[in-house]
Amino acid sequence: MTFKFVIKKTTKENENSARLGILETKHSLIKTPVFMPVGTQATVKGMLPKELNDLGFPIILCNAYHLFLRPGHKLVSKAGGLHRFMGWSNSILTDSGGFQVFSLGKINKITDEGVIFQSYIDGSSHFVGPEKSMEIQIALGSDIAMVFDQCASYPSSKCETRFAAERTYQWAKKCQLYHCSESQALFGIVQGGVFADIRKENAQKLVELDFPGYAIGGLSVGEPKPMMYDMLDSTVPILPKDKPRYLMGVGEPRSIIEGVARGVDMFDCVLPTRNGRNGCLFTYNGKISITNAKYKNDLSPIAKECQCYTCKNFTKAYLRHLYLANEMLAPVLGTIHNLYFMNNLMQEIRKAISENRFNQFKRTFFDNFS
Repeated sequence: MTFKFVIKKTTKENENSARLGILETKHSLIKTPVFMPVGTQATVKGMLPKELNDLGFPIILCNAYHLFLRPGHKLVSKAGGLHRFMGWSNSILTDSGGFQVFSLGKINKITDEGVIFQSYIDGSSHFVGPEKSMEIQIALGSDIAMVFDQCASYPSSKCETRFAAERTYQWAKKCQLYHCSESQALFGIVQGGVFADIRKENAQKLVELDFPGYAIGGLSVGEPKPMMYDMLDSTVPILPKDKPRYLMGVGEPRSIIEGVARGVDMFDCVLPTRNGRNGCLFTYNGKISITNAKYKNDLSPIAKECQCYTCKNFTKAYLRHLYLANEMLAPVLGTIHNLYFMNNLMQEIRKAISENRFNQFKRTFFDNFS
């Protein structure tokens, strides 16, 4: 299998602290910690693949469930796989559809065999279980596939959470038995809600299955941030130190830094791109709402130190005008800026780890970002 992960450096002797790594897939070398933009429908909204590549992203996330419904995994396979279909030459990670078990809970029915989904497109019914999820992801041809899982909502009772975690484990075993792609790595997913004992037990059982990498799922679903960090403290030390650790659905800059501090290597989230489309722009001094009236006559860039295409060429006043006029260029420029910020943040994090000043970087960032 074309999949390797090597730890280059940790901030301490303890393997459960911030660390640098290199993740190798068939399509790219990925320096970790890394943030993955989300391209749910085989596109990162508003971005050309060339722009994403120029921004420096070696990997993106696409969603197997959405691509199964439209245009269909068989068509993507016939087109030569997801990379060729969407014109993206770097790595792709596909989510299994497990998150939609949670997010579309009102229109699906969960059984031990899998989930009967009602399509949000046309109302038709579809069954997806662990084997079907593997079939879909193998057909898509992503570099990293995820096991099919059940994410407990927040809040959920301990009984409900334990049941979802055990079902996730059983599905993980079925995914592993079905998965047969030598060019695709299959990651396990730890569930357990906000109950440390359930997460520890679930992580230990999944580690015994010996996946090439492990994700931490079921967080950033409404629970308080301190609770999320407590769950990371309980979970990460159990995961193998020589395999990548992926915190799913987390993209708020402070949460990423807290995750890195606990030894997490990979992150994804729609937040930077969604915010960019809606005029909420990231800077090292915090987020700004570009449609605010105070920017009407502001002829400075979003951030003077930023070297993205948007900041090098356009002013806050111009951007505000575009957003208020509902011009399609507005979300494009906002997305370019936010993604540049995220990639630059990860570069600064990696640099700080390599120079033994990560804790100082963390303190400075938190002092300035609000």
